[in-house]
Amino acid sequence: MEQSAEVGTRPLLFKDVSAPDPGPGQVRVQVLVCGVCRTDLHIVEGELPAAKRPIIPGHEVVGVVDRVGSLVHHVKEGDRVGIAWLQQTCGRCEFCRDGRENLCPGARFTGYHVDGGYAEYAVAPAAFAYPIPSVFSDEEAAPLLCAGIIGYRALRLSRVRPGQRLGLYGFGASAHITIQVARQWGCEVYVCSLREQHRALARELGAVWVGSAAEAPPQKLHGAIIFAPAGELVPPALRALEKGGTLALAGIHMTPIPSLDYDHELFGERAIRSVTANTKQDGLDLLREAATIPIRPHTQRFTLEEANEALQALKAGTIAGAGVLTLR
Repeated sequence: MEQSAEVGTRPLLFKDVSAPDPGPGQVRVQVLVCGVCRTDLHIVEGELPAAKRPIIPGHEVVGVVDRVGSLVHHVKEGDRVGIAWLQQTCGRCEFCRDGRENLCPGARFTGYHVDGGYAEYAVAPAAFAYPIPSVFSDEEAAPLLCAGIIGYRALRLSRVRPGQRLGLYGFGASAHITIQVARQWGCEVYVCSLREQHRALARELGAVWVGSAAEAPPQKLHGAIIFAPAGELVPPALRALEKGGTLALAGIHMTPIPSLDYDHELFGERAIRSVTANTKQDGLDLLREAATIPIRPHTQRFTLEEANEALQALKAGTIAGAGVLTLR
């Protein structure tokens, strides 16, 4: 991608470029599948400030290591690995030392600061290459690497406990994975979503109640997550919370949040938490728990050459579950 543009203009160009070589501590991955994430849409359409141009998007990468750089010892050629959004951190700042490397001011992100997985090859530090559990196919694994990880972190930050009531606002790739974890915890899940096909998938995956985008759930919620990048959902989501409940905002970008009524939307020790990227441990924990359940992502397949169409479908909300680009 050369510059930001609305996805309807087909801004991604299919080009031949040289295969990247792994540097010290890096591995090169032959890409088999790359998930299509809403963050890709924000990058392509310029809702996130440009970090690198031209850029190859994509940060839900599943593939096979075909070359390793010097200083790499725990990953070898032939290993199936995943590359996620968080690509590298400084390892020295207060956040890295405190196990919160997702907040590292020097963090670099796949498909944003460095070329990503809408390609035949991608490179990443071996330390951030996730081993993929064998229980997952390539297509099933790809959405776990961002939609899954971010949903898992948001679920934790919502502070909902097993057996409690959880609300999900928006029901795309991340939410349809998160509900499977929450149901495994024994939570009752209440879903508000704009589109009927997404509401139908929520029912299929075990939601106890499904309503329209800002419809009030029939019971107060102990925790909630907003996945839709729509700031106008924050006030009704707060009103739906029980006292002491937490609302987690899972998006990397959100439209402006309207003014809040303190008495009706925040009082009672209700809290708002934003979700910023993920730690490496979030990814390891999610993949381990996902394999135990096991989570079964619903995917819609596109070829690499159909990347523009995949982003258009994502923006239109016509993908039920997660879109993936297949290269093999």
